[in-house]
Amino acid sequence: MSGTLRPHDGPPAVLFAPHAPRVSMRAAVEAGGGRVVTDPADAEALVWLAPRDPDGLGPTLAAGPAIRWVQLPFAGIDPFIGHLTTEHTWTSGKGVYAEPVAEMVLAMLLAQLRHLVGYARATRWSGPVGTNLHGAHVVVLGGGEITRALLPLLAPFHCRVTVVRRRDEPFAGADRTVGLDALVDVAADADAVVVAMALTERTRGAVDARVLAAMPDHALLVNVGRGAHVDTDALTAALAAGTIGGAALDVTDPEPLPEGHPLWSEPRCLITPHVGNTPEMGVPLLEARVRENVRRFATGGPLIGLVDVAAGY
Repeated sequence: MSGTLRPHDGPPAVLFAPHAPRVSMRAAVEAGGGRVVTDPADAEALVWLAPRDPDGLGPTLAAGPAIRWVQLPFAGIDPFIGHLTTEHTWTSGKGVYAEPVAEMVLAMLLAQLRHLVGYARATRWSGPVGTNLHGAHVVVLGGGEITRALLPLLAPFHCRVTVVRRRDEPFAGADRTVGLDALVDVAADADAVVVAMALTERTRGAVDARVLAAMPDHALLVNVGRGAHVDTDALTAALAAGTIGGAALDVTDPEPLPEGHPLWSEPRCLITPHVGNTPEMGVPLLEARVRENVRRFATGGPLIGLVDVAAGY
């Protein structure tokens, strides 16, 4: 369906599921000109609040035949791929969390380049280690909102930035844009490779043994996309062999990373528990997105964060 829906004569009926929203989320719908309903049969729009419960979505939609628009909570929609239909207009959280996640990338790059992880783990005074971000060649996988938010953060460091995306169309702020099939070539000249793209069948396992082998032995890998973008076994082997400089992972495959996994004790690896965007950061941002999309839904305007059902993101 199109992202522009017909305007309403009155406040659109919005259902939250599978549980009741917090008061501030309910207020966001009302501020956008909508009204909250509790019966799926009365709903015209659905805000799904359970990112890890995709199977509950189908029965809710079946109970709400008048639902035309579904708002998903996260930017990544891979758990919902099997439930997407062309009968509904879908929006996700794409772009909502871009600034917090981009900030996380910058923090991880600086922490690894300046050896802060190693110093934090040290138990005695040690010699100087590390380099700086200034002038580095940063390869960013993904041409979405995280990358759009990241490039201005890298600009004061005068980084040379290559963006890898589906199409090699120019990307604002990047020095170069290439297609995914050129990843091995650009990784060979990278000081850091940042994964910030949507997970699709084409991008699954994109950072594999070939890419890791191509990276210089000082280069860093930063993953804030999805764990499945990276071949975990190949990364573990590359770090153990010292063929790359280090890794910073906010997402892993599997996730959570099991206790005792070699990456936990790998001195070159920084792991955070998928906190590039925390609830404290993310909930107010999602509420603002819901408020604006309800306003647009009510007036027939184009919705923000549209999901391309065919492309899978």
